[in-house]
Amino acid sequence: METVKIVENGVQAKKEIEQLMGKGFSKNEIYLLAHDKNRSEDLTDALDISDIGVAEQGVFDSLANVFRSRGDELRTMLESLGLSNSEAERYEEEMDHGKVVVIASKSA
Repeated sequence: METVKIVENGVQAKKEIEQLMGKGFSKNEIYLLAHDKNRSEDLTDALDISDIGVAEQGVFDSLANVFRSRGDELRTMLESLGLSNSEAERYEEEMDHGKVVVIASKSA
């Protein structure tokens, strides 16, 4: 089960994260992505939520991301959380326009 929210900034992201936690998601099941890698890392740290890492992506995709464009890397991360290719493309395009994507993902 995945829940995806598109927000403008860290304040809105914090509000969405609180709502997702109220719906039963833990901080370890909530991820945040922005097109700017530094912004993504800063918000993830500030809001104390999980990074998308090897456990979610697998070793191959984690290593391959070193050689991918940021857009390709973001789509791979979104797909690793259970989104379809077309959904990943749509959300990556939102990030191209400065939006932040908050994803809550529970494994089945």
